[in-house]
Amino acid sequence: MLTQHGVKIAPSTYYDAGGRGQSPRAVSDERWKPVILATWQEQRKVLGARKLWLRLRRNGHDIARCTVERLMRELGIAGVVRGRRKRPVDTGLCAFWVG
Repeated sequence: MLTQHGVKIAPSTYYDAGGRGQSPRAVSDERWKPVILATWQEQRKVLGARKLWLRLRRNGHDIARCTVERLMRELGIAGVVRGRRKRPVDTGLCAFWVG
């Protein structure tokens, strides 16, 4: 397939890539996902990435904050947003009031 598009690749490289297992990061991610999800659910689904990361560290799990953020995005979970939501400013009205 690649040679049809003018890309030169050795057959041994092609077959070596197919036989490789998961990367260490992918293996680690699969190990952390259930831990993150369970902790988030235990905390009534309100913690964001920073506080969830602190809770995990307090429970004895050695995990990076950026890893918690990335896995929370992959799992589709987020913390609660408190306060009023900000509305975008209509720039057309601002020009009217200034002038």
